[in-house]
Amino acid sequence: MVTLEEITAQNFEDYMEMELPEQQRGYLASNAYSIAQARYYDDYIPRGICFEGKPAGFLLYDKQSNNNVGEYGIYRFMVDYPQQGKGIGRRAMALLLEELKAKPDVKLITICYKPDNANAQAFYRSFGFEETGLDDVGEMIAVIRP
Repeated sequence: MVTLEEITAQNFEDYMEMELPEQQRGYLASNAYSIAQARYYDDYIPRGICFEGKPAGFLLYDKQSNNNVGEYGIYRFMVDYPQQGKGIGRRAMALLLEELKAKPDVKLITICYKPDNANAQAFYRSFGFEETGLDDVGEMIAVIRP
């Protein structure tokens, strides 16, 4: 069973300590950095991914991406290395998209990833994300219009 949980003072350290394997580390910022960002950027929402009631991954989204009301940007999405390959990420992304699409102001959901990350590309495409081009730092932008 996969759930999305609030990051709190009681559990944030469990999520900060999660790691990716060496070959995946260059693809996104650490959870510690993301949790710090969420502390200081009011629009950033961090969520823990739990599997069978235990921390198994992390995500971060912005409820006003590019300062546009109704544009939700998924900035981080990861499953802890020992938990990968169990379908946790697929279920967590489905839950996140369900949550975001239910927001009354949602107009657009975006995600960015390194263009050479074929696994991310295939994963996000399977949920209906469509690539729109590269951003100013060279990451691929993909969108869903609910």
